[in-house]
Amino acid sequence: MTENLPAEVEFELKRRLGQRSASALEKHLGLTTVGELLNYFPRRYLKRGELTSIAELPRDENVTLVARVVSCTTRRMRARKGTLTDVVVSDDSVRGLNQVHLTFFNAYRADKELLPGTLAMFAGKVTTYQSQLTLTNPDYVLLEDESGFDAEEARRPVPLYPATAKLSSWRIKAAVEALLDIVDFSRIEDPVPADIAIRDRLYSLEDAYQQIHRPQDMESVAKAHERFRYQEALILQTALARRRAQAAAEEATARPHRRAGLLERFDASLPFTLTGGQQEVGATIAAELAENHPMNRLLQGEVGSGKTLVALRAMLQVIDAGGQAVLMAPTEVLAGQHYESIRRMLGPLAEGGMLGGDENGTRVVLLTGSVVGAARRSVLRDINSNEAGIVIGTHALLSKEVEYYDLGLIVVDEQHRFGVEQRDQLRAQAIKPPHLLVMTATPIPRTVAMTVFGDLETSVLRELPAGRAPIRTHLVGLVENPGWAERIWARAREEVDAGRQVYVVCPKIGDDEGEDPASFEPTADAGEESRPLASVQRIAEFLGELPVLSGVRIGVLHGRLDSTEKNATMAAFTEGQLDLLVSTTVIEVGVDVPNATMMVILDADRFGISQLHQLRGRVGRGSLLGTCLLVTSLEPGHPSRERLQAVEATTDGFRLAQDDLKLRREGDILGSSQSGGKSTLKLLRVIKDEAVIEQARNDAAAIIEHDAQLGDYPELAQAIELYLNPEKEAFLERG
Repeated sequence: MTENLPAEVEFELKRRLGQRSASALEKHLGLTTVGELLNYFPRRYLKRGELTSIAELPRDENVTLVARVVSCTTRRMRARKGTLTDVVVSDDSVRGLNQVHLTFFNAYRADKELLPGTLAMFAGKVTTYQSQLTLTNPDYVLLEDESGFDAEEARRPVPLYPATAKLSSWRIKAAVEALLDIVDFSRIEDPVPADIAIRDRLYSLEDAYQQIHRPQDMESVAKAHERFRYQEALILQTALARRRAQAAAEEATARPHRRAGLLERFDASLPFTLTGGQQEVGATIAAELAENHPMNRLLQGEVGSGKTLVALRAMLQVIDAGGQAVLMAPTEVLAGQHYESIRRMLGPLAEGGMLGGDENGTRVVLLTGSVVGAARRSVLRDINSNEAGIVIGTHALLSKEVEYYDLGLIVVDEQHRFGVEQRDQLRAQAIKPPHLLVMTATPIPRTVAMTVFGDLETSVLRELPAGRAPIRTHLVGLVENPGWAERIWARAREEVDAGRQVYVVCPKIGDDEGEDPASFEPTADAGEESRPLASVQRIAEFLGELPVLSGVRIGVLHGRLDSTEKNATMAAFTEGQLDLLVSTTVIEVGVDVPNATMMVILDADRFGISQLHQLRGRVGRGSLLGTCLLVTSLEPGHPSRERLQAVEATTDGFRLAQDDLKLRREGDILGSSQSGGKSTLKLLRVIKDEAVIEQARNDAAAIIEHDAQLGDYPELAQAIELYLNPEKEAFLERG
């Protein structure tokens, strides 16, 4: 490639297609360069002569359909000047719902062209009028029957592109084909090394682009897809492998195990035996902390599997070696819970130098936004002087006024709640790159872990500690069983009368407000606003007046309460001063009340699978059996009840994570939106393409081992820069 010229893919479309076409592509699809249009792949392909199934058309969405004209009539409008052309099209099926009614205003061309028997492709928004499917003023293009093509052309599939109301699939197809005829493929460098392409018999880059956009047959489409899926996987995995190599090259302070230190004394004080998983993961972490390059590890495990204990043992090893440890949590409630539980576990070891404390112990401090004044100054002094070996907090830990004595380990709880920049801010406050342990209670399918957390080594805790009670989950459908509405609260009363406690979870705070933005996870049908949702304020008021709950002490917790009130409410529930807590999902992670045995999740269909699994994990945390009721007002058979049935069927978080990904779609794997919808990945699918991802991961590791700077692989390096812009590549650091 000539040194001072841009690569072909970087040329602006207006230089290749002209201003008019380029402007339309930019305005409606956001495409501005040759590479962006070449990589705008068809969403599916039609066989010549294949008609679209009208019965399967989605309502209130823009669609592209191929149909045959049944009738075409034109009449003058009575209320105003002009004509109205009514066209009925069919998919030739014999089923009842096999016609769409098209309406054109003053459409001279449609009147002349859309004659009965004509085959055409139509694009527009499907609506329903008087029980009939309709398209108003749709865009269209005439097609020919197979008899109108020569034999070879008749076999060619017709690509259908993701289109908009203003830019139809065939206009996009025309622009792509015009580009394919003029683009100089010799100036597009292939990111896939030649030896790999030969080994796997992959299409050349030119053949892949030609066959994905104007294929000879569906077998050619499949081979083009195979090529681009591998290419995507290799680019992603090479970027991750490069990050792993960069991390391994950094110099950290080794924190080896010290005999007769805090860790050994803590282990000796434990009234139980660590699970096999905790011992195995603990040994791995201990060995990595003793290295002079930073540990970067993801610790994932089921709700209640004992991740915090594993993290605490790592913190104590770092303190024994002269360093400090930080645990960063996403909310004040969770940070407070960690603070109390870690102090409780350590006992006198957490009160070093204090009256009644262990003189050789350390101190645990809490820093959140609500710690102010003299208390804040005292915490900051303890951090700076190394009196505090363990620092627990929220985003307040990122403040410039926090100066660490020697930050050796960062533990991040529920990393998906934090941005990359926040993690990097904390790292920058250390003298040398600190060790990093990321914890998540949301199980991550292996393929997702390889793709998103691929720069972290992964450990998994599957085993639950002995004595942990199972959780029974029941789907409560109020449509088919309206009488169960009263029984729910009678069951809650039974738990309270037995001396236990109950959570009631709602998707909203108040009836006049939207959902709690910090806690609500949108689902596939989040736009379904016609039915009123349970709100914390209304449900708390309702339960307070319910005779069956007379005398029950009820508390309220949500994200809009001030910190003092939130902490006081949570403390009262933890200490047994409240019997029933009505809450949003602020209790989703970390909240540990062993006496809470029942959870009622109202409008449970409004939450995603992972969120329901997290919520459910708040009960059954002691030796008492836990019960979770998933309450819904949706009709049986509604798609959103699939999620509830999946959660009811199993408590295996890894199986649920897999189901979650399938039901919600993969979402923006490289971006912050993780709840379905458009994916940054074009053809690669992390659930379906595990073998491709694994092969690419192995190839990427070999490439980086040979040449960590990619000097021998300039095409691959350039592809990483083009495909993974800085924002997306940074997201790969999200661990």
